[in-house]
Amino acid sequence: MSQAVVAAPGAPSRIAQFYALTKPRVVQLIVFCALIGMLLAQPGLPDLARVGAAVLGIWLVAGAAAAFNCLVEQQIDRRMARTSWRPTARGELSTRQALAFSTVLCAAGSAVLYAWVNPLTMWLTFATFVGYAVVYTVVLKPLTPQNIVIGGASGAMPPVLGWAAMTGEVGAEALMLCLIIFLWTPPHFWALALYRVEDYRRAGLPMLPITHGPEFTRLQVLLYTLVLFAATLLPFTYRMSGVIYLAAALVLGVWFIVLAWQLWREYSDTLARRTFRFSIWHLSLLFAALLLDHYLNPWLSRLYASAGG
Repeated sequence: MSQAVVAAPGAPSRIAQFYALTKPRVVQLIVFCALIGMLLAQPGLPDLARVGAAVLGIWLVAGAAAAFNCLVEQQIDRRMARTSWRPTARGELSTRQALAFSTVLCAAGSAVLYAWVNPLTMWLTFATFVGYAVVYTVVLKPLTPQNIVIGGASGAMPPVLGWAAMTGEVGAEALMLCLIIFLWTPPHFWALALYRVEDYRRAGLPMLPITHGPEFTRLQVLLYTLVLFAATLLPFTYRMSGVIYLAAALVLGVWFIVLAWQLWREYSDTLARRTFRFSIWHLSLLFAALLLDHYLNPWLSRLYASAGG
């Protein structure tokens, strides 16, 4: 039976508490990657009304998944320093309130996607919700140290959602972007787990540094950055992008590998933290370079052809 929740003096407003449940920073990156998928799916400027509806719908469902994650993990969050501030962990929001909020967001987002985008995007987004909120959070995360790898499939879906929103189908280009995020996820989260290992140990989660040790985890981070580097070259080799993206992929990929190499050779919490933070910039700048290339490369090609003529 749920108990009434009374906000402590100085606690955030109720709106701020619900907003915090959506994990705004995580959702911003999800929506950004989905938006890139939308803009890359078509030449020139897309239908902005459809883009706006797709962004809103994906944001709502992603926020619903985040809120459900907070609900399921409220006991775990209480034992971890980096998550103990969450409203569900602090008891500022009840289980019933968090569940109702997640349900309303998911229903509203699904309705927006079905009515103003297309049914395929709605079903793919809902499947992503189930993959993250249920399969990853409830089943995989407490069960296996490969939780990040397997569960990364749902986190890699945003470009596919964006592509489907504009085209009504899932193209090979969207799957390449999905693969990049899928391979980026393990080194990103394992770098975090390395310097937050005691947090995860207190929470009782079988993260890789706990089950297999930090040395093995550091090696896995390095190996994944190497495979990720190869995957980031696929858009260029497939002629989805040009030299602008290629230059960005080379610089960002080599930088990530260098950090992973240093982390493997001589560990420090500072270096692990720097690697984790750079991984966020890596993905953001990589996708931004894709977008820049998408709009500038045709213009550069025409300019080059004109000069050659």
